[in-house]
Amino acid sequence: MPWIYMILAATAFVVVEMTLTHAVARHLQNNSIVDVVWSAGFAFLGVTYLITAPQLSGGSSLNTSRALLLLMILIWSGRLAAHLFVRVKRHHPKEDIRYAQLRQEWGASVDRRMFGFFQLQGAIQVVLSLPWLLVFGDVSANRSIQTLSWFEIAGASLWLVGLFGETLADRQLAHFRKDPANVGKVCQVGLWNYSRHPNYFFEWLIWVAFFLFACGSPWGWISLIAPALMWHFLVHVTGIPMTEELSVRSKGDAYRAYQKSTSAFIPWFKRSHPKP
Repeated sequence: MPWIYMILAATAFVVVEMTLTHAVARHLQNNSIVDVVWSAGFAFLGVTYLITAPQLSGGSSLNTSRALLLLMILIWSGRLAAHLFVRVKRHHPKEDIRYAQLRQEWGASVDRRMFGFFQLQGAIQVVLSLPWLLVFGDVSANRSIQTLSWFEIAGASLWLVGLFGETLADRQLAHFRKDPANVGKVCQVGLWNYSRHPNYFFEWLIWVAFFLFACGSPWGWISLIAPALMWHFLVHVTGIPMTEELSVRSKGDAYRAYQKSTSAFIPWFKRSHPKP
């Protein structure tokens, strides 16, 4: 049961990761750093899976599939963590509005409850990394062959689209915000003209790509839970709902008009007749 040892190692990692993060966050009085650690932690999870993965026939622990997947994980995780680090550092010591709101709601119990919240983030990391577990834990005969399946080729191709789209969306928004003339205005340049949250959409697309990549391994289909869970969080929980609430509060009718004319998630053309 090689997967059991891999899951135990991943679980041990996220517990230590989030325990240390909570201690640092308390010291800095800024819980926003968990977003940076959460993103960067996926890179370490990928390495953990590789280290604890069973050896393939021939005595090696690395083949083309595992090497490519690890590279995809490291690049995506590193870019996202660096992007979030810059944002958190720019606003420090001010917390992200989500954590500031939780600090206010939880009052005197904030440290205890935030510890549990951080550990939950670690558990979510393990669940989301299921596609990687299935690929690194695959010891079927064809895994020793230095070729990629069509699923893996398709997954890597879609990953490139997601990475490029998310990077472009982040840069377009950053460039828009740098212009003092745009203060209080709604960003509708580039990808933001076709989706109110193109960065979220392409982030989700990356998780679809990881799922597709895992479909080249036995039981890969069950990793559909990763993009499904990410969709739920982005569309219904901490992604779009909270971001739009803050945007309406700060930009008012301008953002309401944007909501009526522009797709919330999947990039699409403007509505010719905005919904009422």
